[in-house]
Amino acid sequence: MKIVASITARMTSERLPGKVLLPCVSKPMLELLVERVRRSRLIDHVVISTTTNHTDDGLAECAQRLGVGCYRGSELDVVGRVVGAVEAAGADIVVQLTGDCPLLDWEVIDQLIRLYRANTFDYVSNTLVRSFPRGLDCQVVSLATLQESLRIAKDSAQHEHVCLSIYENPARFRLFNLIAPPELCYPDQRWTLDTKADYAFISTVYERLYADNPAFTSADVQRLLHREPEIEKLNRDILQKVVR
Repeated sequence: MKIVASITARMTSERLPGKVLLPCVSKPMLELLVERVRRSRLIDHVVISTTTNHTDDGLAECAQRLGVGCYRGSELDVVGRVVGAVEAAGADIVVQLTGDCPLLDWEVIDQLIRLYRANTFDYVSNTLVRSFPRGLDCQVVSLATLQESLRIAKDSAQHEHVCLSIYENPARFRLFNLIAPPELCYPDQRWTLDTKADYAFISTVYERLYADNPAFTSADVQRLLHREPEIEKLNRDILQKVVR
């Protein structure tokens, strides 16, 4: 069973254009994310799922430099783009990630993959009930389920947001949500990259932790935020955009 991680990314973000290639500890954010995903012990292949727009040429170049896959498809039909990417990569199991989560936790990713493989769920994630900090989001599905989600997608939102047509149909698909352990149960924290304030937060975390330990964990981030609570305040007031 080949496990493929798809990282959706584009340069034309409305609130922070070019965010996935912004520099942090002398590397693009996307490179830092790929480093963390590659620490997974279960993922076989990583592919950047981006658009055919010329503005995303830099993402394709970054993927080539990092030695990961790159698939280019529709900007609007993100689900179709991801399906194309993981089909081309020969996936059996898909780990859906987004390029605006450069603090993703590979241990959480692997826990979700193990839960998926050990059970008969169609969809496993840590996002149905928010308990982890926003920015540790991960969804695990089979290729067949993802293909089915594209087939039944009925509106623009279900084409734009990967797996939305799965978890909006709980009578059709078997869903499971992982709840964060107490030490990571901070659902109001923002570890995601969507605004200048988020960029300041993530950059500060990396500046404090990366040089001494490039493989720093979510527990390390929480210890940092307990030592220096002013860091969390950098983006505390940012409101998350809603799907619907």
